[in-house]
Amino acid sequence: MKFTAKQIAEVLNGEIVGNPSIEVDKLSKIEEGTKGSLTFLSNLKYKNYLYTTNASIVIVSRDFEPEKEVYITMIKVDDAYQAFAKLLEYYNQVKLNKFGIEEPNFISKSAKIGENPYIGAFVYISNNVVLGNNVKIYPHVFIGENVIIKENTTIFSGAKIYSETEIGKYCTIHSGAVIGSDGFGFAPSADGTFQKIPQIGNVIIEDYVDIGAGTTIDRATLGSTIIGKGVKLDNLIQIAHNVEIGNNTVIAALTGIAGSTKIGKNCMIGGQVGIVGHIIIGDNVKIQAQTGVLRSLKDNEVVQGSPAIGYNNYFKSYVHFKNLSQIAITLNNIEKEIKVLKEKYE
Repeated sequence: MKFTAKQIAEVLNGEIVGNPSIEVDKLSKIEEGTKGSLTFLSNLKYKNYLYTTNASIVIVSRDFEPEKEVYITMIKVDDAYQAFAKLLEYYNQVKLNKFGIEEPNFISKSAKIGENPYIGAFVYISNNVVLGNNVKIYPHVFIGENVIIKENTTIFSGAKIYSETEIGKYCTIHSGAVIGSDGFGFAPSADGTFQKIPQIGNVIIEDYVDIGAGTTIDRATLGSTIIGKGVKLDNLIQIAHNVEIGNNTVIAALTGIAGSTKIGKNCMIGGQVGIVGHIIIGDNVKIQAQTGVLRSLKDNEVVQGSPAIGYNNYFKSYVHFKNLSQIAITLNNIEKEIKVLKEKYE
């Protein structure tokens, strides 16, 4: 899809310096600009690229004045960075603005589909599914029985939504995510084998939640696994059965959370964090990357290490960790000297 400089300036409330009819159909970095691309200049460290870029349109701040002649069209705005971010959002909305039902697909006769849906090819929608208005389901998505998906939610290709799952408004679930698979529940038997415990609960995802590619969220054994409003989950995260995550908590990739743990609101959890089951993590907690959390954490704690200790204590201790071998040698030498002195004066 092509846009003219005039159309872009209208969206951004900008002033055109150059050709208002010039068209662009892609976005680029200023140093990698090609004919037909749109870019921006906000960091003046990159200003020299303005005179060499092959981009067709560049967004600049109103107070920017070039030091020499410029041959590309500029759009002047109040804040170039914010304007480009707004344009990216607009571009993404246009790109993802799909409607209609593609063939082939399977949609159960008992399913209820809201207004303006997009259902891609090879989607499978099971019995008694309810889709709200403006829901977008991309190709090769499976949706199990009795699933509820509220308005303006998007589910990208290859995601699997198991039965009984409830998904709120304005959520985004990326490719390969699995929502509602069985929790890891097995009971040891006397003969050394493990007996599966049926997992008959569900998953509830509240409004404005983002779930990254390849992330898995297990259904509860009983009750619900709950992902609170505004939670943001990165790619490749494992959330076990009956976990609860409070509103506006963000979690980075490769984190694993064991069963029945409760995490509070507004927490920030780094990548490769491991959290044991059946503990409570308070509100506003920060857990640094590669931390192992083996205990409950109070509100506002900041922890790092495995097992996790206070963030400041960790860094004070780390100074000694890296010198541990030398410290051990020094202690051994001191012990020998003390032994010699004792023998001398005894």
